[in-house]
Amino acid sequence: MTPAAARLASEPAADAFMRLALREAAKGLGRTSPNPAVGAVLVRGGKVIARGHHARAGGPHAEVVAIRAAGARARGADLYTTLEPCDHYGKTPPCSIAVLEAGVRRVFVGSADPNPLVNGRGIARLRDAGVPVEEGVLRAECDALNAHWFKYIREKRPYVTLKAAVTLDGRIATRTGDSRWVTGEPARRWVHRLRDRVDAVLVGAGTALADDPLLTTRLPGGRGRDAIRVVLDTDLRLPSRLALLRPRSPAPTLVAHASSRTGRTRRAAPGVELLRCRRGKGGVDLRDLLARLAARGITHLLVEGGARVHARFLEEGLVDRLAVFVAPKLAGEDGVPFLASRGPSRMADAIRLDEVQVERVGDDVLVIGRPVRPGARPLRAAERRGRPRR
Repeated sequence: MTPAAARLASEPAADAFMRLALREAAKGLGRTSPNPAVGAVLVRGGKVIARGHHARAGGPHAEVVAIRAAGARARGADLYTTLEPCDHYGKTPPCSIAVLEAGVRRVFVGSADPNPLVNGRGIARLRDAGVPVEEGVLRAECDALNAHWFKYIREKRPYVTLKAAVTLDGRIATRTGDSRWVTGEPARRWVHRLRDRVDAVLVGAGTALADDPLLTTRLPGGRGRDAIRVVLDTDLRLPSRLALLRPRSPAPTLVAHASSRTGRTRRAAPGVELLRCRRGKGGVDLRDLLARLAARGITHLLVEGGARVHARFLEEGLVDRLAVFVAPKLAGEDGVPFLASRGPSRMADAIRLDEVQVERVGDDVLVIGRPVRPGARPLRAAERRGRPRR
């Protein structure tokens, strides 16, 4: 580390200012795809003079929003940004050039940008112009914020979060299929906050029939936005009376299928679109579906059930994060299981969770982790941070 970098790293307030930038960035979650969520803070004399976040794709980036808010005060200020400033012309000019033109004195960066169009070029331009840059300030937190976008950039598919609510004996519904409600109100509010931050929500045909869900975002005061709804209907057998096929939301419903039978669904209400995919084992080819969703700019997909859908996504290694609420209830052995699949013969072959987090939400317990299949190698540190392997 150079003496200049060492001085930057020793800044006692760097973490605090980057946390403010992270709060700004979080405002854009679910609203910026296919771009990342980014926040920026300008600091002068130890005080915040401007903040900004990327609000939507095609709009000004976080650094530019903060610089415009600061005006002439940006000259000589320090910039804290959760992601490396971009260095290419897209729908907006490069942020690296805007930073230089504003006369920013120093730049603190959280995550490196793995986009091949950037990938260190933004930082290099700043340093070549004599602007000191400190990388990796609260890197873990900044990387976690955009884990979905890193997945989208590296693998050209959405990041998949699988969410479920189960009883203590692992059931998602009673023997009659009733699942309202497994968890309490606090857990359901948590789910609606998550829906507000993802690009799309997916359910299978069985869940669509049994629950007739809206899959909308319902937060206090009418806040929140509805994600795109996706329903798996391999052979287009779902009746058009279902709420998902008569959407009362600006967000469309995509019916993922592998059939040539289109007439009945085409007569459904506006806002329903057919998405034909390849047929795979057990229904719609999930990898093909994810590729098609990525092509639409969907970077984060929330899978909400049911049991067969849970099993297929997990068995095919397509779940990046598992979030399971465990409720203090018992449904009995004839209740609907969390996974509709045969389990392993040995516990050593069971899918396990890594990077586990546990928290209490009302009377329920939330377990979050990264599913790891037997024999899978641990992620390298660079891969955990979302950096491309070189």
